Amino acid sequence: MLSYVPSIAVLLQFALASAILAVTPGPDMALYVGRAITHSRAAGLACFGGAVTGILIHTMLVALGLSALLVAAPTAFLALKIVGAGYLIWLAYQSVRHGSSFTPRSGKTTKVGSLWGHYLTGIGINILNPKIVIFFLTFLPQFVSADDPHALGKLVFLGVFFLCVAIPIILPMIFMANRFSAFLISSPRIMRAMDWTLATVFGAFAVKILTTQAR
Repeated sequence: MLSYVPSIAVLLQFALASAILAVTPGPDMALYVGRAITHSRAAGLACFGGAVTGILIHTMLVALGLSALLVAAPTAFLALKIVGAGYLIWLAYQSVRHGSSFTPRSGKTTKVGSLWGHYLTGIGINILNPKIVIFFLTFLPQFVSADDPHALGKLVFLGVFFLCVAIPIILPMIFMANRFSAFLISSPRIMRAMDWTLATVFGAFAVKILTTQAR
């Protein structure tokens, strides 16, 4: 197996967290689904394509930054992992306390507009969202060991793997935007179940990393 590919156990854990994160309603999902409803399916896909580009940019920047930190200051990298565990606990708390944010714009279909413009909107919202930067800075390191000589390759691989898990989940939501939106809005119990599932997974990862670093 290639040196930058994590173990099967790590991949399964990461895939589980990524899938739950992708399926949990939030502002990003509201953007894709909302544009698909009010503009066109192509507009929703264009926004999602922009967000995918943004995630790739985040992945490369975070991977380069974290790998440099790992070489220069391994102790600081470990500290970042612990801080990241605390951030995951905070995300779990926020998920349970405030619930999912899913408010796609409703109403009549509007002018499709430029697909390039929708694409740039997706990039801009993703790139300029500080929560995504913080998330990648704290989430990705949880799956890479501080003494791993192939950390850079694994961080990049995980970022791309995140998209491989998320894209097959999100695309059907865009193609069936009207039905999906109506289903979520009319099913508050399911949305709360998603919130608790996300909180449980993030909390479990946080506890795991904290107990591992405490040994």
